[in-house]
Amino acid sequence: MADAHAEMRDVVRVYAGIDGNPGVQALAGVDLVLRRGEFFSVIGPSGCGKSTLVDVLAGLSPATSGQVSFEGRAVVGAVVPDGVGVVFQEDASFAWLTVADNIAFGLRRAGLEAAEVARRVDYALRFMGLVDFAKAYPAQLSGGMRQRVCIARTLVTQPRLILLDEPFGALDAQTRLIMGDELLKIWRETGATVLLITHALDEAAMLSDRIGVMSARPGRIIEEVATSWPRERDSRIAADARFGAVTTRLWSLLREESLKAIGQGAGR
Repeated sequence: MADAHAEMRDVVRVYAGIDGNPGVQALAGVDLVLRRGEFFSVIGPSGCGKSTLVDVLAGLSPATSGQVSFEGRAVVGAVVPDGVGVVFQEDASFAWLTVADNIAFGLRRAGLEAAEVARRVDYALRFMGLVDFAKAYPAQLSGGMRQRVCIARTLVTQPRLILLDEPFGALDAQTRLIMGDELLKIWRETGATVLLITHALDEAAMLSDRIGVMSARPGRIIEEVATSWPRERDSRIAADARFGAVTTRLWSLLREESLKAIGQGAGR
């Protein structure tokens, strides 16, 4: 595909067993193409391998078989490729650093000049609405604001592909909607390709150009649903009459896979 930005072709990921326990196959033949500049979300039942998909695409976990590429180059080893940024659900801020120093951390480790670090950090603070909290510490912030700090720390590295693994999962529903609007602003402003892992169907429907639905473990993409939303959108899209049709379609695909996942957990 000419506009492919990142690809997974027939990707399998098996975790080896430990102490005589059998291994676990997390992914089975995943095929995924992310188009340059799109917002793509992945939903699936609990334990289907959504986080593993992110780890493999980011180069944090090797594929057992299959091919993974970013901008036409193979993703191998245990190093995140240049141009890829990852945000996880867990609060990854450093408690002993101020907000500004948290955001600057990766840039300083990369050896950027102080003036460039200051410029990027200032931009991120303003863009994410954190200027008044630049000298605050994470313990002084709400959960939503700490997650803004983590996103800002990724944003300043100017990634071309942003991978988000349930970054708002621990937040309340209202804060998640606000953070979703912030994420859409980042997506439009940067022009980056975004892959979001989420368990919330409404979040996937609101944010995405396309949504991939995963099967029960071992996970694979069983169908993709296009939303056809305009690029200039925000959480108000949930009032669109078509929004309910998108979420209904997602649940109709996910329900059977969720029942399978529950059966796996019960040993059936």
